[in-house]
Amino acid sequence: MSLPKRLLLTLAILLCCIGCDQASKSVAKTYLAERQPVVLLGGSVRLELAKNYGAFLSLGASVGQSSRGMVLSLVVGLVLAALLGYLFVAKPENPLVAASIALIVGGGLSNLIDRVRYGGYVVDFLNVGIGSLRTGIFNVADMAIMVGVVVWAFGDRLWPGGKRQAEA
Repeated sequence: MSLPKRLLLTLAILLCCIGCDQASKSVAKTYLAERQPVVLLGGSVRLELAKNYGAFLSLGASVGQSSRGMVLSLVVGLVLAALLGYLFVAKPENPLVAASIALIVGGGLSNLIDRVRYGGYVVDFLNVGIGSLRTGIFNVADMAIMVGVVVWAFGDRLWPGGKRQAEA
């Protein structure tokens, strides 16, 4: 994939990820603040506002507040910069790999925006499950990151010109 196409794809995905995530968080903060969870689809989906001071699914939330915010912001920033560097230095030919990296970076940037804007926490509001089997509370950025990781892991198998498919 040529550099201009990769750049255009990356920018489009970043803008969509950040825009959708920030808009959904704004709506959640406005309509879910200080309310009981909104239960949808027979309880399979719950909308409830939560402040996540940790990383994915609140990992690291128990670390001291002063160091936690700085470490999470710094580490996330460095990882995102490394992923963008990889995207433009390694020049993956598979557009699914480029898109998956852009999804991860877009989700990460949107959560990083929250950490800076809200003094160290990320706005989460989605919870899915059946009965007592439930996910943690997450947001649209987290979904973008997870989709990006899965697509990156299987991108060569999914894309017709991928290396693994050609070997099969």
